[in-house]
Amino acid sequence: MKKLIPIVLFLPPLVLGQTALTWQDVKQKFESSNPTLRAAQLNIDESRAEEITAYLRPNPGIGTGLDQIVPFSTQPSPTGQQVYRPLANNFPSLSINYLHERDHKRELRLESARKSTDIAASTYADQERTMLFNLRNAFVQVLQAKAVQQNARVNLAYWDRELDVNRKRLAAGDLAQVDLDRLELQRVQFESDLETALVNLRTAKIQILTLMNDRTAIDRFDVTGAYDFLDRLQPLEEFRDAALGARPDLKEAVQNVELAKANHQLAVANGSTDPTFSLDLARNPPIPFYFGISISIPLRIFDRNQGEKARTAVDIRRNEHAEDATKAQVYSDVDSAYYTVVSTLNLLRPYRDKYLKLAEDTRNRVAFSYQNGGASLLDYLDAEKSYRDTRLAYLTLIGSYLTAAAQMNMAVGREVIP
Repeated sequence: MKKLIPIVLFLPPLVLGQTALTWQDVKQKFESSNPTLRAAQLNIDESRAEEITAYLRPNPGIGTGLDQIVPFSTQPSPTGQQVYRPLANNFPSLSINYLHERDHKRELRLESARKSTDIAASTYADQERTMLFNLRNAFVQVLQAKAVQQNARVNLAYWDRELDVNRKRLAAGDLAQVDLDRLELQRVQFESDLETALVNLRTAKIQILTLMNDRTAIDRFDVTGAYDFLDRLQPLEEFRDAALGARPDLKEAVQNVELAKANHQLAVANGSTDPTFSLDLARNPPIPFYFGISISIPLRIFDRNQGEKARTAVDIRRNEHAEDATKAQVYSDVDSAYYTVVSTLNLLRPYRDKYLKLAEDTRNRVAFSYQNGGASLLDYLDAEKSYRDTRLAYLTLIGSYLTAAAQMNMAVGREVIP
């Protein structure tokens, strides 16, 4: 018995000479053009800008004053006349002050801001992971719609050949008109299958074009790829290990713990005292010029930043529990995706190895028997329907496998099943 070759779909190039896009082409266009993804990238740039603010030094202060202004003061001039001189004994002053931050507050603020940037990058990667899963699903739906459409065309062409044979039988008096009419009516089902496949194909193309933010006309857009399945799967532990190292949401959870610890260190540092140094420049007649220095130290008697210290300590524990929950979710996602793939493969293997060939042979034998008077018209129609349903179920199962593979890639955080 001739072994059935797995179905691989490679349709001809598009009309107008446009080349069909592979999955890598689609993915590249999506990453460069999707507006939601590009907007999310700006969150990382905003976080980097906040690093500049976090590392800024306190601004120095400057103040000036003019004291000992006597509004009704008069003094004699060299000619002996009284002259109005309210600024004769004025006391001008200039002061400069600067707050000195202790306990590495500035460095800790920068560290906290940088960890926030790392979290923003992980958040973006996690959003990209989810959107790539949606894109891969849309890509699979296009391939599946093309496979179903091709299958519908093959079935329609086969039925047209059968109709030609049975028309000749009618002309030879070997077939009743009512039987031919029933066969003609059966063609409507094949036409319906073809039109439904066309609508599904257009809908899938619209979805993938929307994700790529592409305005290409549907008739000028196409994708290409192998519509088949790989009959091998790595052990579950390998997928789990890969997910622990690649999942961006788990990485984000770990980074949140690190950020909470950095914020706690900053809260402790903010509880320390920061002195303010001042330099005063002035004149006080008859002293023409003098300067002075001073230091101001606030007494942290009541406010030692106790609330922030306690809050950030609690935040560390909260993020550690969130990390554990995320890790459990990673295992759950990987396990669920793994057994979905396994289940789909268990269904695909008998179709490939047995049921497809059996359905085709059964249809051909019943058709031959019907043409030679050994089977009824109902048997013939049932055999044809069984073949059509079996082949469509196989194509649908391949689509389910490719979707499950995309789910596994999303669960792991990188492409592990091509």
